[in-house]
Amino acid sequence: MDRVVVLARGLGTRMRKADAAARLDAAQAMAAESGVKALIPIDRPFLDHVLTVVADAGYGRVCLVIGPEHKELRNYYATVPTDRLQIGFAVQQEPLGTADAVLAAEVFAGGESFLMINSDNHYPLEALQALRQAGGPAVAVFDEDAMLAGSNIPAKRLCKFAVVETDLTNRLKRILEKPDAETLARLPKPLGVSMNCWRFSPTIFEACRSIGPSARGELEITDAVQYSMSRLGERYEVVRCKASVLDLSSRADVAPVTAILAGREVRL
Repeated sequence: MDRVVVLARGLGTRMRKADAAARLDAAQAMAAESGVKALIPIDRPFLDHVLTVVADAGYGRVCLVIGPEHKELRNYYATVPTDRLQIGFAVQQEPLGTADAVLAAEVFAGGESFLMINSDNHYPLEALQALRQAGGPAVAVFDEDAMLAGSNIPAKRLCKFAVVETDLTNRLKRILEKPDAETLARLPKPLGVSMNCWRFSPTIFEACRSIGPSARGELEITDAVQYSMSRLGERYEVVRCKASVLDLSSRADVAPVTAILAGREVRL
């Protein structure tokens, strides 16, 4: 498996919001105002750092799911020199949700399994390697304690991410979006946090086509995953990871992520 779908269609609403306390240089501030988090410069665009780990993990073909308005992002990745990755594009015409974004990459997947990640998260090498080596559909689950120790995500925000519930065979049972305090209290500790890092089979496309909008009015990939399990018989291995993920959601994230990634080699 060497194909990767990167969701880069987000509107960047939180990143566009002004934050007087956030420490950004002029180039970072300009990119933040555009909302295109993937292009926020940390020596190189943030997504270059993400894709370097993708290449390190042994993947070779990348599809960036973008919007029709993302001309700067397309132009950059259509011309940037690469010697390890082939980078192409799929267009999600409207921002209808992550499941709809995955559907845009169906032709790219070519009937094969693929990795799916976010463009505003920097994932650890071990997670991407483990998903590549998995025997079938799988999800990377990140240890809560490791995330708090090594990520830029504060505890209050971390509890708002999805957490997973597994069965006795370490298969995914449920994925819980923004669980309430009562649910969090009953789950085993440390919590297993999902950061939207999946290995999918082609079955996911049928699931994405079959679901309706969530309570937020979006076609959510987590709903498609649940549908694929309950209606299509798909089973997901849970790949547990004690390394952390960096999250670039708002302007307040830029400085701590820059401190971690600045000076790292980029090689696409």
